[in-house]
Amino acid sequence: MRRRILLGTGAAVITAATVAGYRRRLAEEDLVIPAAPAGQQRLLRLPSAARGRTVDVYTAVPAGYGAGAGLPVCLILHGGSKRPADFAGLGLGRFLTDAVRRGAPPFVLVGADGDRLAWRPSGGDDPQRMVHEEVPAWCRKLGYDTDRMAAWGWSMGGYGALLLAEAYPGFVRAVAAFSPAVRPGDDVSVAASLLRGTPVGLWCGKQDSLYYNVRALAKRLPEKPAAGGYADGRHNFGYWSRCVPNAFDFVAGALRP
Repeated sequence: MRRRILLGTGAAVITAATVAGYRRRLAEEDLVIPAAPAGQQRLLRLPSAARGRTVDVYTAVPAGYGAGAGLPVCLILHGGSKRPADFAGLGLGRFLTDAVRRGAPPFVLVGADGDRLAWRPSGGDDPQRMVHEEVPAWCRKLGYDTDRMAAWGWSMGGYGALLLAEAYPGFVRAVAAFSPAVRPGDDVSVAASLLRGTPVGLWCGKQDSLYYNVRALAKRLPEKPAAGGYADGRHNFGYWSRCVPNAFDFVAGALRP
């Protein structure tokens, strides 16, 4: 017989299965961050002519690699709810060191603030141009190797990373996109053929409202996704944090000399 929990006289009946499901959902919201130490992480404030303002720029180097001189770059294109100031708290520096300790070739992370423009120009504010022109210049000044770059983004940033690779074929060696905010008939989907030759990794939770749109995009890619997958999860970092190790392995492989 199913056990029941009664909440007061006349209250609705909540089954034990419902409570268990609620607890399981709460657990799915939790970030899963590796115990590896973060290396050098910085939050810089740099002037962007493309955006017409000073922007936050996050950089991370795996532990043991100093300031990251000579290392290739994974560009971060954030989603709608997180900014470079949040990246350290998401454990990105720890994920980076963990990837290297598991055998991935080292690389650095660099992400600038693109606001909520979906990485597209809006009037005189052009975050895509910032990523294409200014971020590599900043990286070179920091000593990073901009001849080897990849792009990684989630939600709106996943859309932006794919759009960037389509707009500038060959600019990045690979794109890792978590639950990209795509829909049938949008610019990314229509121009998917421009991703030929650029390995793409796609990850999306099965309980994400974008799940079917992401599956539809995968079918439009000129080549089968080189990495990624679909598992239980929603549109949040509880799910995405579980995908980062696989994505960083994919990115590191693409950035090999």
